[in-house]
Formats: sequence, structure tokens, C-alpha cells
Amino acid sequence: MAKPQDTKGQDSGADGVTRDLASRIASAKRSRAAEDNRALANGSHDTSGMARGMRIGTEFVAAIVIGGILGYLIDLGLGTSPWGLLIMFMMGFAAGILNVTRAVAELNAASPPPPGPKPDAEDDKRIEH
Repeated sequence: MAKPQDTKGQDSGADGVTRDLASRIASAKRSRAAEDNRALANGSHDTSGMARGMRIGTEFVAAIVIGGILGYLIDLGLGTSPWGLLIMFMMGFAAGILNVTRAVAELNAASPPPPGPKPDAEDDKRIEH
């Protein structure tokens, strides 16, 4: 049976490498967590154009459909056909426009402004003359 080699001299070197690796992993985790917290604090949402369009379209259609259903139910209950449906359909349309406007304002506030040249005060002076 072979005797295991004496590794006492190698343990200190291996421990140093292990400690170094552990400290680098811990610092990477801390920086990643801090980056995630900054992204959440800024309220930035990484959504594609397709996702934004689907959200806006769904909110618009849902408001119209719910208005129409409520109008239909009012007509059934009160016997005022077709006035309840028409009025609630128009109210659903107005609510859909309001929802779309609000959603677009939220998305625009959450996204940074596009990069581009900033107007200088000198440019304004040239335009005035």
C-alpha cells in the first residue's frame, strides 16, 4: 500500500487560491446584486417593442369589450336595447384611450431619452437673427 504524499506545504498555497476565488465570487455577486437593485430602483423595464405594442393593444381592446359586455347586461336587465350597449361601448372606448395614454406615458417615463445632439445656446442666437 502506498503512503499518501505529504501535502502540508501545498495546503497553504491551495488555501490562498481558494480564498482568492471565493472573494472574487463574493465581490461579483455583490456587484451583480447592486446592479439589479439599481435597475429596479430606476423602474426601467427591458421590454421589446412587440411586448409594448401587445400590452397597449390588449388594454385598449379589453376596455372596449368590458364596456360592451356591461352595456349588453344593462340592456338585458333594464330592457333598454340598444342604448345601454351603445353608451357603454363608447365609454369603454374612452376608457381604452385613457388606458393607452397612461401606459404610453409610463413607458416613455421609464425609458431613457434617445441619444442625440443637445441644442446649444449659440444655435438659439443664430435662429433669432
